[in-house]
Amino acid sequence: MQHKPLSLSQVLICGAAIVTLSMGIRHGFGLWLQPITQAQGWGRQEFALAMAIQNLSWGFMGIFAGMVADKFGAFRVITVGAVIYGIGLLGMAWATDPWVFTLFTGVIIGTAQAGTTYAVIYGVIGRNVPPERRSWAMGIAAAAGSFGQFLMVPVEGLLISQMGWQTALVILAAAAMLIIPLAWGLREPALNAPGQAQREQTIAQALKEAFQYPSFQLLMAGYFVCGFQVVFIGVHMPSYLKDHGLAPQVASYALALIGLFNVFGTYIAGTLGQKMAKKNILAFIYAARSVAIVLFLLAPLTPTSVYIFSGVMGLLWLSTVPPTNAAVAQIFGISHLSMLSGFIFFSHQIGSFMGVWLGGYLYDKTGSYDIVWYLAIALGMFAALVNLPVRESPIQRPTPHTA
Repeated sequence: MQHKPLSLSQVLICGAAIVTLSMGIRHGFGLWLQPITQAQGWGRQEFALAMAIQNLSWGFMGIFAGMVADKFGAFRVITVGAVIYGIGLLGMAWATDPWVFTLFTGVIIGTAQAGTTYAVIYGVIGRNVPPERRSWAMGIAAAAGSFGQFLMVPVEGLLISQMGWQTALVILAAAAMLIIPLAWGLREPALNAPGQAQREQTIAQALKEAFQYPSFQLLMAGYFVCGFQVVFIGVHMPSYLKDHGLAPQVASYALALIGLFNVFGTYIAGTLGQKMAKKNILAFIYAARSVAIVLFLLAPLTPTSVYIFSGVMGLLWLSTVPPTNAAVAQIFGISHLSMLSGFIFFSHQIGSFMGVWLGGYLYDKTGSYDIVWYLAIALGMFAALVNLPVRESPIQRPTPHTA
C-alpha cells in the first residue's frame, strides 16, 4: 500500500520551526565567547577550538544522521538530536575544564545539530515536495534558520545580560526540547511501507557515483568556503567589534541584522533557483561576499558601517544553501539526498572549523584578525570560479534491467 506524501504546509511549518530553534540557538554562540573566557580564565583559542570542533562534529555526524533519516525517516533522528542538544547545552554551562567544555560544546552539541538542521530537513522536503517547487521550499526552510538568528540572538544577548551566561544556557537547553513535538509532524510512514518501491542504488553505489562526478566535488569546494566565511564572521565579529571600541549591543544587532536579511536572501535564492542556473547564483553570492568584506575593511568602522555590512552579508549569508542542495537533488535524485547533502555539508563544516579556529589562533598569535579577513576575501573569489563549471542536469544512469 502506497502512502501519500506529507502535505507541503506540514513539511514547511514543522521543518521551518525546527530549523528556527536549532539554528537560532547556535547562531548566538559568539555572544558567549567573552563571558565564558573571562569567567574561566581561558584564551580565545580554547573557546574557538570548541566551536571549531562543534562545526566539524556537526558536519561529520550529519553524514550518518542523513543515512539514518533516508532509511528510517527524520522523526527519530530529530528527536534524538533534540535530547542531545539539551545535554550539550547543560554541559556547556557547567564545564570548568577546557577539554570537558570542548566535549560538550564541540562534540555533543555538534552531533545534536547534525540531527536537527538542514540535511535531515532537506531530505524530508526532497521526498515530499515535487521537483518544480523543491528549490523554493528549501529556500523557505533556510529562511527559517535565518529568522531564528534574527529572533533568538537578541534574546540570547538579553538572557546573558539579565540572568548570567550559565542560566542563559540552561534556558536554551529547555527551549531545545520544543523540537521534539515539532518532529512528530515530520513522521514519514511511507519510508518503510511494504509496498514502497525499492531504491535503485545502495549507499555505496550512490557515494561512488557522487564522488566520481566532478560537479559534486566542485559544489563541495564552494561549500567549504561558505563555512569558512560565515562561521569566522558569526563567532569572531562580536569580539572584533568590541576590540575596536564599539558597544556590546552593536554586535548583537549586527548578528540579528544578518539573520533578518538572510531571511530574504535565502528565500530569494531558493526562488531564483527554480528559474536560473543554480551554479550562476552560487558564483554571484561568493564573489559578492568578497567584495562586501573588502568594502567593510576599507570603510571607517562605525555602528552604521557595521549595520550596512551586516545587511549585505545577511542577503548572502546562507543563501548558498537552497541552490546547493537543490542542485544535488537535481543531479542525483532524492533517494540518498540527506546523505549526499550531509557529505556536501561536511565540507562546509571543515571550512567552518578552519575559519573559527584560525580566527582564534591567529588572534592569539598576532593580536589581530586581519590575516583571516584577507583569507576570507581570497577564498570567496576561488569559490565563485569553481562553481561556474558545475553541470546541473540529472546524471544519466544505465537502467539495472538492461544490464
